[in-house]
Order: sequence, then C-alpha cells, then structure tokens
Amino acid sequence: MSKDNNCIFCTKINCKVVSSNKYFFVIRDTSYPVTKHHTLIISNRHVSDYFDLNIDELDYLNKELKKQKEKLVELDNKITGFNIGVNVGKDSGQSILHCHIHLIPRRKGDVKDPRGGVRGVIPSKQKYSKV
Repeated sequence: MSKDNNCIFCTKINCKVVSSNKYFFVIRDTSYPVTKHHTLIISNRHVSDYFDLNIDELDYLNKELKKQKEKLVELDNKITGFNIGVNVGKDSGQSILHCHIHLIPRRKGDVKDPRGGVRGVIPSKQKYSKV
C-alpha cells in the first residue's frame, strides 16, 4: 500500500480514528469543522484524489458514506441533511493532496437559505436566479 511519510493523513498525525475498513479510515474534522460532527473519510492508500481511487475502493467508499450517515443520525437526531464534498486539485480548494471525502451534517436552520448547497463553492453561483 502506498504511503507518504510527509502526509498528515498517511501518518495519521492528530487523527482520532472513529472507524476503518480495508480501504478507508474515518475521523471527525476537529481542526476546521463546517458543522458539528463534520466527518472525513480518508483513503488508506496515498492517492491524491477521488479520481485515483480504484473500483474496489469506490465500492467501499459508497458503503462507508452510507454507514457514516446512519451513525451520525444515531449520534445526533437534529441532523436533517448532508453535504458530501470532494475537492480535487489545488484550484478546487484541496489543501491536503491525499484523497478524502467530506461528509457534512446539516440541521434545519443552520443557515438562513440552504438552497444551492454545494453550488456555494462559488458564492455568486449558489443562489438560483429563478426559483
């Protein structure tokens, strides 16, 4: 399995693992959480991004996303939605060049108008002009 000793995710520095399987480990983002229980699903193999995952890893990733969603809803019954995010490349905002997926719990009223969700990565594009 590929590892990079200079990578914070490969070395698991400051990572409190809450779950793992043969392809991924899961942590809560305690450094820069968007919401309470913001979760990161991180590849065990050092690959730079989502598009470098193989078919077996992608299959496990989908299973892990669903598993973590269920665990988070059990942990906090105020969770009513989720954003799933993946940054690919520095120009998208990726700051750690090791594949990781953000599972961000949402709650009713956590923002005034959540419409447009992930479109908010470019703030001027988040709101629909005719809704």
